[in-house]
Amino acid sequence: MAGQSHYTLPRPEFDRAVKLLIVVAPYYRDIADGMLEGARAEIEACGGTHETVEVPGALEVPTAIGIADRQSNFDGYVALGCVIRGETTHYDTVCNDSSRALQLLGLQGLCIGNGILTVENHEQAAVRSDPADQNKGGGAAAAALHLIALARKWGGQRKGVGFRPASDEYRIAGQTKGPSTA
Repeated sequence: MAGQSHYTLPRPEFDRAVKLLIVVAPYYRDIADGMLEGARAEIEACGGTHETVEVPGALEVPTAIGIADRQSNFDGYVALGCVIRGETTHYDTVCNDSSRALQLLGLQGLCIGNGILTVENHEQAAVRSDPADQNKGGGAAAAALHLIALARKWGGQRKGVGFRPASDEYRIAGQTKGPSTA
């Protein structure tokens, strides 16, 4: 609604720099560019660094984030894109599946700001993507930054919880044994 104000959390502060990956689907380039501008400004305002990769569409954004998490060292992720309602139900599939996949990644411990716009028309997207207006790209980056701050507060991610790496030696009933030669 026009004129309605929203509360915004204070920008988090970090004792060591954060590194984020921005994954953007530039299907609507003008919308993506505005969102990128807002996201980059928000990350830089916290003293963070960022890299940006492009993927074909909103459905590929969560997959790229999953790959990056397994194969790189980012503290968090910013998902950017825009889905505009069309004449078919494809809109519903893309909106629901991209959002659900991002949420599942988040529940696994990834710090993700979801900035995939789901709108009725290009005009709505333009207002939401404009860094001088609703700045949803900046908002997605802020969400990721706040989650990173929480993860650091609570000790960071714990990959492999409950599992110990194999070692050359192991203990059986108080005895140290060497590697098996069987």
